[in-house]
Amino acid sequence: MDQENCDFSPIKQALKKDIHQLITELQNNVDALDNEAQCVLGNFEKVKEKFVNIELKAATFYLNCYLSPFTDKYPELSICIQNMSKSRHGGLIVIQREDSLESLIRPGISIGAELTHSLLESIFFPGNPLHDGAVIVSLNQIVSAANVLPLSDRSTGDQKLGTRHRAALGLTERSDALVLVVSEETGKVSFALNGNLYPITTHEPQ
Repeated sequence: MDQENCDFSPIKQALKKDIHQLITELQNNVDALDNEAQCVLGNFEKVKEKFVNIELKAATFYLNCYLSPFTDKYPELSICIQNMSKSRHGGLIVIQREDSLESLIRPGISIGAELTHSLLESIFFPGNPLHDGAVIVSLNQIVSAANVLPLSDRSTGDQKLGTRHRAALGLTERSDALVLVVSEETGKVSFALNGNLYPITTHEPQ
């Protein structure tokens, strides 16, 4: 993807600001090491938290970059995952990019409707017969729902992955698709790309 065409200025500016602040804080810790009366151990947890927040914002920024060449509906997708995250409604949304997915998925129910956050949220509403499978998005349309994706055999670190996350990894290990995952247990949102899983924020940067 051509990163030169990736703007999303508010997220980018917030990310730059946070990185500069972190660099300043790290430099202050370096300077404090020369002062024997000062202990910097207590600062490490704060630095760690800031690193995590920067990682989340960076993932959100690049998610928008990866989505924008393939769908104009990324604002609708963003609203959808924010609302689902707040409600802890689990979801699995596949954004088809260049690779065909026909041979990789077990097809579900054809939808063929314009992508809106309301329609996506209704599909994943608990109790809806289609909510357990994956939705396939191509360009600006919801192609189908209740699709079954190939599962990955991997796990990430010590964390045991649920079925949705394994499905997201499984498809992205075999194609260039991007898959959004909302956990119904925690409400946390991630996206999978190229066989890797990235947590993202579900709020606008301050």
